Amino acid sequence: MTFMPSKTKLERYAQVLINFALGKGKGIRKGDVVYLQLDSLALPLGIEVYKEILKQGGFPMVKIYEEKFSKAFFEQANKEQLSFFPKKLNKTLVNTIDHRIYLIAPRNPLLLKNIESKKIIAAKKSKSLLKKWLFEKEDKGKLTWTLALYGTKGLADQAGLSLSEFWEQIEKACFLDKKDAVSVWKKVDTEIHDFANKLNKMPIDKIHIIARNTDLWIELGKKRKFIGGGGANIPSFEIFTSPDWRGTEGYIYFDMPLFRYGSLIKGIYLEFKNGRIVKAKAKKNQKLLLEIISQKNADKVGEFSLTDRRLSRINKFMANTLYDENYGGKYGNSHIAIGSSYHDTFDGDVRSVSAQEWKRMGFNESTEHCDIINSERKMVEAVLQDGTKKVIYKDGKFVM
Repeated sequence: MTFMPSKTKLERYAQVLINFALGKGKGIRKGDVVYLQLDSLALPLGIEVYKEILKQGGFPMVKIYEEKFSKAFFEQANKEQLSFFPKKLNKTLVNTIDHRIYLIAPRNPLLLKNIESKKIIAAKKSKSLLKKWLFEKEDKGKLTWTLALYGTKGLADQAGLSLSEFWEQIEKACFLDKKDAVSVWKKVDTEIHDFANKLNKMPIDKIHIIARNTDLWIELGKKRKFIGGGGANIPSFEIFTSPDWRGTEGYIYFDMPLFRYGSLIKGIYLEFKNGRIVKAKAKKNQKLLLEIISQKNADKVGEFSLTDRRLSRINKFMANTLYDENYGGKYGNSHIAIGSSYHDTFDGDVRSVSAQEWKRMGFNESTEHCDIINSERKMVEAVLQDGTKKVIYKDGKFVM
């Protein structure tokens, strides 16, 4: 018999997503338009989310994806079809919505493994204008978003777990085992912000990450801040920033497998010089890794992140970046994203910054944003602007 989460757990899940995750930790307001996107297998959760939107006085718009269409598209689409972009429709959509939410539930995470990755990347590139519009609206404080995972047998199989074990991780990670999960999330969010505030009070110039097969320097850059929580992604325990990509030097190994474009990449090793990746290796699917990096500005760092193991209850590999980048386990995790940066890590009014200024400050812009995770034992040291050094993270915990 297939495992199914209880209605009570799904209702709590929906409450977390609508009353905490959206609105940057404040939930939606009466009259807000919420764009609900979901994979077809997530329909049980989607129904509860839909009802919660209505309960809070919002206006839901729904789009359901069936992955068989996606496979058929990439098998059959020609160059013109891959690049098709309904500009007026997408612009109207962006102008209409106040929030967007996506419920991830792949039937088969490796469905597209035999599809040429160049076709997937080309289709993604065609949506770059949509991504730009969404980011611009978010920068103006007029749009919030969140992602959430609905456990499927396909995901559980890739993670080496039973479906019930996989859902146990979701329930723990999202505090669905607590009667008032929203209140728990608000408490955790406060703890995350406390860590971020401590980092932001330190005049950090560079960050040094030391671990097995890892010796990496990251320059923070001017007018940067660490942020975390706030509902963008459920769960989210990470504390991150978007550094000045030009100051990345050294090498880093990632022990966690990466699922990307319907394929699995293992044993990733990257070397940086003058901010760019100069060497990239993988024990499995190196060709795909190189194709990802070959995209415009995908050879630069867009994000650096740390997760304290005391915050996250995720202790299993979940075969999905949303969970793996928030892994707690024995030593927490650190990850970097190659590709686009996050403007909300700018320490100032993002609405006043021009495209030229983002570039001048070393905020990377790319259609790609690929998170790659290291969950091994490590030490992270901050080099302050006066040259002094201070350990900020060790053995999976912040030590400030």
